[in-house]
Amino acid sequence: MLSTLRCMAKTYIKNMKPSLAKGTRDFTASEVQKRRSIISVLQKNFELFGYQPLETPSFENLSTLTGKYGEEGDRLIFKILNSGDFASKVNQGDWDEKASQKLVSQISEKALRYDLTVPFARYIAMNHGQLTFPFKRYQIQPVWRADRPQRGRFREFYQCDADVVGSESLWLEVDLIQLYAKCFADLRLDVEIHVNNRKILTGLAQYAGIEEQLIDFTVALDKLDKIGEEGVRKEMMEKGISAQAIDKVAFLFDSKLSQEEVLTVLKSNFSQIEIGKQGVEELLFVLEECGKLGLSDKVVFNITLARGLDYYTGAIFEIKALGVAMGSVGGGGRYNNLTEVFGVKNMPGIGISFGLDRIYLVLEELGLFDELEGAKVQYLVANYGLLEASKAQILISQLRTKGISCELYPENAKLKKQFTYAEKKGIETILFYGEQEINDQTITLKNIVSGEQKTLTLEQFLG
Repeated sequence: MLSTLRCMAKTYIKNMKPSLAKGTRDFTASEVQKRRSIISVLQKNFELFGYQPLETPSFENLSTLTGKYGEEGDRLIFKILNSGDFASKVNQGDWDEKASQKLVSQISEKALRYDLTVPFARYIAMNHGQLTFPFKRYQIQPVWRADRPQRGRFREFYQCDADVVGSESLWLEVDLIQLYAKCFADLRLDVEIHVNNRKILTGLAQYAGIEEQLIDFTVALDKLDKIGEEGVRKEMMEKGISAQAIDKVAFLFDSKLSQEEVLTVLKSNFSQIEIGKQGVEELLFVLEECGKLGLSDKVVFNITLARGLDYYTGAIFEIKALGVAMGSVGGGGRYNNLTEVFGVKNMPGIGISFGLDRIYLVLEELGLFDELEGAKVQYLVANYGLLEASKAQILISQLRTKGISCELYPENAKLKKQFTYAEKKGIETILFYGEQEINDQTITLKNIVSGEQKTLTLEQFLG
């Protein structure tokens, strides 16, 4: 019986086809080049605006991440099993009851980072005594979420963040909106920068008498563009928010109201609600200053924008790409209390994030990628045999020293095969450096696209 099982296992392994984990991707050379072109634009602008680079580990202590993203976010954190016999110290009762929440803390101490903001806050808490504030950093690294994969949403993806810590000035909100506008203009991507303020949402919760259900209220409201008014009402009621309370804020669902009309309603509702009035004042300052900078057509006040993360305390942003059906391609906001959970108080912060993968998909769909210089090998040197190849390597070394991309075909194959290789790889020019050329100290170049062929002296070619 045991022998049969072993045989079956070997057969299964042999027949098993390799596959990717759901929500992950391989990237071809062309895709990598395009992604790098986006990163290059972002990095250039981050540094133009005074941000400095930072990198943090791919995984953190689970306790560092848990409780920072709300109930939904916590469920999407990829936990890492403890090494060795992780089950040996598990409480048997919890194991028998399949009490997953209790078991997690017993079998997992680490987790893959969910975003770049919380690790950044942890970094600030650990190093605040050595930093100069306001501290501005940018970070471009992958993050992981155990989300349901779909178009534009992956389990492994890159975030490109810019954050400032150590100032409550609203000029930072204005500056980050300018950074968004500059980056997307350079990418030639038409976007709307949606803005709101969590203080306004807190004020609305107070106005409706549901302060204790603020998180449930904002999480449901944030889904309005996905599930509609009926879906949001249903979710709110399932969370225990009364129909009467929902009716008090029913104007949120009226898409016909202009930005000015919404602000008028808010000012009226917040006449006795201080935090709501403060949120409206902050929002108006940002909108007015952005208007002076010529950004009125890009910046949109969106009262239903909530962002699903618990740590936002003031301004919140979300970027919508125009002309294509895609979720947000960026987002962020102010998080004045985030470092407090790490024991460091009075450390206000604000940051924005660019969704590299979604930006890539949008640029691809809209045909906005240019041909990338340097993405292809410039020359293929034909291989005529051992002696010629040895001489060719010296020539190739000289070209590479000059920064010219080239390669030697590795085998002494028929020229037709070498031509086919060049065509498939997108190499437009083949260099012939055979016995005749070596003796004459010349080089022959053939453009396989135009068919043009010419012979130059080595001195002319190497310039």
